[in-house]
Amino acid sequence: METSASLRKCRYGFLTLPNYSLIAVANALEPLRMANRLVSREVYEWVIVTPDGRPAIASGGFSLSPTVALERLDNPDILFVCGGINVRDAVSAALLTQLRRFAERRVPLGGLCTGGYALARAGLLDAHKATIHWENLSALREEFPRVQISDQLFTIDRDRFTCSGGTAPLDLMLHLINGRLGSKISQLVSEQFIVDRVRKDTDRQYIPLRAQIGLSNRGLIRVAQLMEENIEKPMSLDNIARATGLSRRQIERLFKRDLNVVPKRFYLEMRLRRARELLLQTAMPIMDVTTACGFQSPPHFSKCYRSQFGHPPSAERKISEQTLASAP
Repeated sequence: METSASLRKCRYGFLTLPNYSLIAVANALEPLRMANRLVSREVYEWVIVTPDGRPAIASGGFSLSPTVALERLDNPDILFVCGGINVRDAVSAALLTQLRRFAERRVPLGGLCTGGYALARAGLLDAHKATIHWENLSALREEFPRVQISDQLFTIDRDRFTCSGGTAPLDLMLHLINGRLGSKISQLVSEQFIVDRVRKDTDRQYIPLRAQIGLSNRGLIRVAQLMEENIEKPMSLDNIARATGLSRRQIERLFKRDLNVVPKRFYLEMRLRRARELLLQTAMPIMDVTTACGFQSPPHFSKCYRSQFGHPPSAERKISEQTLASAP
């Protein structure tokens, strides 16, 4: 962490490709602006970059300006490639060449939303851990086997910074701000944006079940919906089978085939994820969380929680309390 006396201006470039995700870019820019405001100094600056210097049109039809052409950009502290929909169409041979030149100059590179695709296609994520929006995870794994694709919210591997879309860039920037300005400033930034919890790089993207198994498997989707609707009082597999019109054996086969997990384990992990949300985002007593998530006793809850997350519920609650206490 830099002291106030040694603070220097940090400059980020945001390379917006055609049809980029505006929400992803905004969630990256705004924490930087707020950090400047909170420390009463311009410790961050940013520039909007496009391949040709003309404002790129976001997926929602808007554009950001002023812009600078990529070839005219001086070396920033990090250059983030900002993607969105139809990212393959936005990546040209000329763009890949320019990105490789920045890498040759040892400029740290990042990707927001689907921007990581451009870096992967340029060969700049080979032998690196990286992430991308959940819609593109499977395709990226298939197309770029040398990239260590992760389903994390964001990933930092040496001088590569990649993250999912939506609000995930906010979490990445809070992490970078924390490393530079300290936890108090990053916490204050998060409070300004009504963020209940600062998520870490160990947090996973939420990948909708429909994306994991496809829309055609309505039976499995209905089973999962019933489980989610009955967290506090978990249904037996026999009751779920009767409610969905499937046999117990059919449900077991579907879970094994499409999710490679038995129904009981899937249900347990769903309840544990809900418990973690409650521990981190509410002040509910652990006993109430135990009941709300369908566990019969605190010892059983603690054992399952430790097995899933590596620490007991009490430690998770302490993490939440320490984060809140770190703010002045």
